[in-house]
Amino acid sequence: MAGDVLPGGLVRVQNHAGAFVGIGYYNPKSQITVRLLTRQDEEIDVGFIGRRLRNSVELRKKIVLSDSSAYRLVHGEADGLPGLTVDMYNDIAVLQVLSLGMENLLPELLPALDEVVSPRGVILRNDVKVRELEGMQQEVRFARDICETVVDFRENSFLMQADLWQGQKTGYFLDQRENRAFIKPFVHGARVLDCFSHTGSFAVHAAGYGACEVKAVDISEDAVEMIEHNARQNGFASIIQAQAANAFDLLRQESETGESYDVVLLDPPAFTKSKATLPAARRGYKEINLRGMKLTRSGGFLISSSCSYHLSSDDFLGILADCAADARRQVKMVAVRGQGMDHPVLPQARETSYLKFVVMQVI
Repeated sequence: MAGDVLPGGLVRVQNHAGAFVGIGYYNPKSQITVRLLTRQDEEIDVGFIGRRLRNSVELRKKIVLSDSSAYRLVHGEADGLPGLTVDMYNDIAVLQVLSLGMENLLPELLPALDEVVSPRGVILRNDVKVRELEGMQQEVRFARDICETVVDFRENSFLMQADLWQGQKTGYFLDQRENRAFIKPFVHGARVLDCFSHTGSFAVHAAGYGACEVKAVDISEDAVEMIEHNARQNGFASIIQAQAANAFDLLRQESETGESYDVVLLDPPAFTKSKATLPAARRGYKEINLRGMKLTRSGGFLISSSCSYHLSSDDFLGILADCAADARRQVKMVAVRGQGMDHPVLPQARETSYLKFVVMQVI
């Protein structure tokens, strides 16, 4: 490296022969020393970020349906802005800044965001541990004027509520929006168990698509209150029963007592965020899916997800196959899907592809 560069500063990258490769930002504390922003020799300023944001907006206009008012606007490297997440909830932008270089670009990013999408409020949800690895502190704050932090928005025509200040991720799991719509043909007339329900998003969709009964389970009392609120505001209070419980314990207890459901939904949080804890994560996925299969009546459906990047799709499918063998059940893989199209994947950055969503018929 030539010259003095401060952590988070912009650098010009050259190859071994001295030819220009691109411009990125540098951080010696990060596992990724340089994150490329562009392969063009151009100024990194408000105009540059504005162009990237406009490209993101144009893509979302094509892939986010008019019946949803919350979506991911920027998915890090896949949208050409590494270390940045921007989720839109109506006209409120929630940002996660995960790299020091992007943190240093906030004076350019915020005006560009105003110019392109004119958000009424901007919340910085920087309570992410990875920031500490980049030499930054965790924090949650308003980028400017105070706005409401608990909001209602539309998803697939249903009305949902999220806590943007302290809810999971930026307040809601937007990456499952298309998968929630996908469950429609499987839940009509069904008795449904929804584990790790969070705000009740899958439960509300199941009830709206004709389920006769939905039990929504989450360990958090706050989450249960949100489930009940979302059930009421969609007119499904008589269909959705919210229960505060440890999903591991409930799955074990109900499978041992011979309970059964037409559809079992499993959407747990990431069981691992590093390779070191992958063996324990595999055991966790094995436990819940084995119990889920035992709880699914013959001909019913187990719908299971994993958002752990370090657990590959092949690994997850292998775990599900092992569960079927141990449960002595035959399963048909009806669909294997990933995250929504507003979470695009950059092939060169495999971490941008992380969500596994599997629909199985259990025989």
